[in-house]
Amino acid sequence: TRQSLQSLQRLSSAGVGMPKTVFTNFGQHTDAILKMVDGPPVVIKVLEGTQGIGVNLAEDFDSAQTILEAYNTMQSRVIVQEFIKEAGGADLRAFVVGNRVVGAMKRQAMEGEFRSNLHRGGTAKQIKLSREEELTAIGAAKSLGLGVCGVDLLQSARGPLVLEVNSSPGLEGIEGATNFNIAREIIKFIEQSV
Repeated sequence: TRQSLQSLQRLSSAGVGMPKTVFTNFGQHTDAILKMVDGPPVVIKVLEGTQGIGVNLAEDFDSAQTILEAYNTMQSRVIVQEFIKEAGGADLRAFVVGNRVVGAMKRQAMEGEFRSNLHRGGTAKQIKLSREEELTAIGAAKSLGLGVCGVDLLQSARGPLVLEVNSSPGLEGIEGATNFNIAREIIKFIEQSV
């Protein structure tokens, strides 16, 4: 949606580390688009997708072109992102409440899959974020003006990169992985804010 695109623009303007990203509105110049994100391989995402739906990994130029042409035909707006190979099919979800991370988990994609979503068979375990990862998550939340959010990070050779910020993240996965009552922290935050 337009909101997702504006979020990416605000994160970028705030200097938050992100994978190289290009938005294309039925773009025909596949070679130029791929060059902008140093690919292939690239990740191609439908702007309106959730839970890993509409997210594709194009490992070569021909597959990227085929995927982009298919989305163009359907008039779907897409984001093309640099593929962070060293992340190894894993991402980190940092749950930010107020000015702190109250819980974090590492989500690992199942074998042969690059999407780590729990809805797609990924697994989750509690993780202790590095100081840089924590500051990146908090900075992403602040740049979007969010008091409560889930920040998805990738561990890259150039430091933590924000993949997405979810303004209405589910609690089930993170509470299960961390065994921590995050809902209580959200309620306390709301009470303090009122």
